[in-house]
Amino acid sequence: MSHPFVFKEFTIHQENTAMKVGTDGVLLGAWCSIESFPDTILDIGSGTGLLSLQLAQRTDALTIDAVEINAAAYEQTVENFEQSDWADRLFCYHSSFQDFSEEMNEEAEEYDLIISNPPFYTDAFETKDSSRNTARFTTALPFEDLLVGVSKLLSDTGVFTTIIPFKETAAFVKLAVKNNLFLHRVCSVRGTNNSEIKRSLLEFSVHKKELIETALTIEISRHVYTQEYINLTKDFYLKM
Repeated sequence: MSHPFVFKEFTIHQENTAMKVGTDGVLLGAWCSIESFPDTILDIGSGTGLLSLQLAQRTDALTIDAVEINAAAYEQTVENFEQSDWADRLFCYHSSFQDFSEEMNEEAEEYDLIISNPPFYTDAFETKDSSRNTARFTTALPFEDLLVGVSKLLSDTGVFTTIIPFKETAAFVKLAVKNNLFLHRVCSVRGTNNSEIKRSLLEFSVHKKELIETALTIEISRHVYTQEYINLTKDFYLKM
């Protein structure tokens, strides 16, 4: 049985979800820019609801919607939303993102901030666990479907933020441009100074802007974190 993950201002129950709380999600929710004071936020593939809850803590957004295709993960997200201090601002839809984006687009709904920790392993690595596959493999939500949907729902002044494997970055950015989404902030993430760059934190908008490039190292050694990682995540982790 998986134990709840207790953060400073909320708790994530995760016993019914295939993908547990991990560094990628916490990083993304902390790094995501809220400088434009988003009033409407969308979390694509909510899993446990972690990103939505981080943004509920960080912003005054009146609407924070999440969409989750997996039934157990959807129920877990709803449970975590209801037990938080921000239940009145959080809502989860049980749907594929493809269907959700079509429906919301027809209703002319837009979001000031869209965030996603998307599935990013290919078919070659699929496991026998179907819910883990849905949570972590690109067959459930190909990058192209993700970007097509985001381009329909992002407001003119909005930003889309995501985290993907570093090796996928160039192809993802190229695909984004095809959907009129332009990269304007990127952070390359590595585990330690001696390890390869593992992840890219990416931020897009519908306008071309000067690109801001940064880098982040998580650990100096095992469980000894860099000051920049502590500064980024200290509002969330109990022991930071």
